[in-house]
Amino acid sequence: MRMRPVIINGKFLSASMTGVHRVASELVCGMDRLLSAGPVDPERVPRVLGPKTARNGLDLTMIPINLEGRLTAQFWEQFELPGLARDALLVGLCNLSPLAHPRAVTMIHDAQVFLTPQSYSAPFRAWYQFALPQIGRRALRILTVSEFSKTQLVRFGVAEADRIAVIHNGADHILRTPADHSVVTRLGLARGGYAVALANTQKHKNIRILFQAARLRAMTGIPLVLIGAATADDFVAAGTPPPPDTIFAGKVSDAELRGLLESAGCLAFPSTTEGFGLPPLEAMYVGCPAVVAPAGALPEVCGDAAIYADADDAEAWADAIASVVGDPDLRRRMIALGASQAARFSWDDAAQKLLDTIDSIRLTAS
Repeated sequence: MRMRPVIINGKFLSASMTGVHRVASELVCGMDRLLSAGPVDPERVPRVLGPKTARNGLDLTMIPINLEGRLTAQFWEQFELPGLARDALLVGLCNLSPLAHPRAVTMIHDAQVFLTPQSYSAPFRAWYQFALPQIGRRALRILTVSEFSKTQLVRFGVAEADRIAVIHNGADHILRTPADHSVVTRLGLARGGYAVALANTQKHKNIRILFQAARLRAMTGIPLVLIGAATADDFVAAGTPPPPDTIFAGKVSDAELRGLLESAGCLAFPSTTEGFGLPPLEAMYVGCPAVVAPAGALPEVCGDAAIYADADDAEAWADAIASVVGDPDLRRRMIALGASQAARFSWDDAAQKLLDTIDSIRLTAS
């Protein structure tokens, strides 16, 4: 029996890089590497289908990318993609898929829109809270990125447990780009003497607790360096003004991110929930200890290779950051543990699981 063709929803190629879009890109590139490594049945090779506005930035050898249609963004995904992919098994890797397509496999990364709805705008919240259960009921299989996310998707009625497969993210992409340490010099930072965190005002990212910790005596002389789009004014507008000595690095390249992490005392990641949590693993891969909250999927992903501090305890955060910055022996232990833990999460492993999952349901989708 001829297997049904596989099309990967390439809407993510027309958007700026986010965590979810990075996962999609890395999974597609990982599948391409695996398929390129040896003889393969041509019927097993998927193709990526994106809108005409896609940037087509993936360097692929085996997997073709086709750009079709006239619409853009979600209009393309919901109204044009179902017809363009009507005979195929449609694989979506960025939470959403066309509600009208009858043979979809969709990766829903988390249930944050239900867990912390206040982190999202009203239109976004309304659309996702409506669409995700619809997608979950219609899909042949739901994929997600952690056992924690699986339990939450079941809890909120998105899909039944026996129809959800877990594929952990990788994090080894950070090793592909040489570090740019000039950003450390440009920001006037002392090697090993600062903590990196995300410039993100979403409530569940919980950066407010780091601002509280930074004002305590234990963190005197240890600046917070925030990476990402949010500015000091954004945090003020959100009701969480940063301490005066907080450094906003802005958006950084992958090379600058690696440079900042390699020279940091630690990464501070106080989220109250995470569907996976890539930044701690990225830090571990390049020898940066991670201080995280024991929340969401973070214990599942970080294991015993992170220092844990309660998400609501500013003193615990100040003490944990000061300890790893100021204790060379503790730092060495955490770096060793982090390297071992991070090595468990590779994009090739994740891509192989995705290929195996697709293969396992292709015949049933025919």
